[in-house]
Amino acid sequence: FKGGQSNPTYLLETPARRYVLRRKPPGKLLPSAHAVYREFRVISALHAQGFPVAAPVIYCDDPAVAGTAFYVMDHVEGRVVWEPHMPDAEPAERAAVYDAMNATLARLHSFDPAALGLSDFGRGDNYVARQVERWSKQYRASETQHIEEMEQLIAWLPAHLPPPAPVRLVHGDYRLDNIILAPEQPEIRAVLDWELSTLGDPLADLAYHLMQWTMPPSETGAGVGTLLGHDLARLGIPDRAAYVDAYVARTGLDPRPHLPVYLAYNFFRLAAIFQGIVGRVREGTATSENAAAMAPLVRPLAIEAWEFACEAGAR
Repeated sequence: FKGGQSNPTYLLETPARRYVLRRKPPGKLLPSAHAVYREFRVISALHAQGFPVAAPVIYCDDPAVAGTAFYVMDHVEGRVVWEPHMPDAEPAERAAVYDAMNATLARLHSFDPAALGLSDFGRGDNYVARQVERWSKQYRASETQHIEEMEQLIAWLPAHLPPPAPVRLVHGDYRLDNIILAPEQPEIRAVLDWELSTLGDPLADLAYHLMQWTMPPSETGAGVGTLLGHDLARLGIPDRAAYVDAYVARTGLDPRPHLPVYLAYNFFRLAAIFQGIVGRVREGTATSENAAAMAPLVRPLAIEAWEFACEAGAR
């Protein structure tokens, strides 16, 4: 399948039905990465609650079967829209899809992890602090060049964290192209790619999703799409402030007093994730043809992160 950079994903076809298999890539891997059992566990818990995910089928950690650990889930019929401005849609459909994305993320953040059987799915407390530490280490482990803004962020972020938020299940990579929409209707059939899910700060998870409003554009077409430069009112897409207001109304959780810090952290985190992909190109374990195109994106993401840090008071 197109898209996923971490865990190779395959379509399985039988005479009766179709399935999807995700497995760990072969070769040398970064610590804690590619934990496919965690993906299987979280979609199993959410599917039992009627949340839109692919139905889980089986998990297998016997390397004799497929070379590495893997899991199988149902194939979900529908469409994936790769560009956040949804170029082939009408304004009313865009508005409905964005409202559905907002409502689905709000629903995810409403679950009590213990009620899902996921009270041990992550530490939860001090989430942003631990994520900054984790991604600083992952960045160092895969570093291929000096980026001054990353150095500034690694030094600044730990001392300027937002206050603790309620612990919730977080997706970690929630965006339009990780969602399967119904073929004809603006409804969400399944949320995909739970590799980075854990217990943590729902406002940090929301802020990651908000990055698409100011994402630096990619000349290579790789990475995450952007709404930057588009006439959102004409397209029928809410501006970032209105989108946040809708989330606050649905959840009672409010990121607005600390949004620049949350965005600085998330752009830093994405830069570190992309650097990890660049590192896998160097190690020969990258799983996508577009992986090498990630290299030019790391510095612009770091610059964007530092600009939000400066908005929050960094100098």
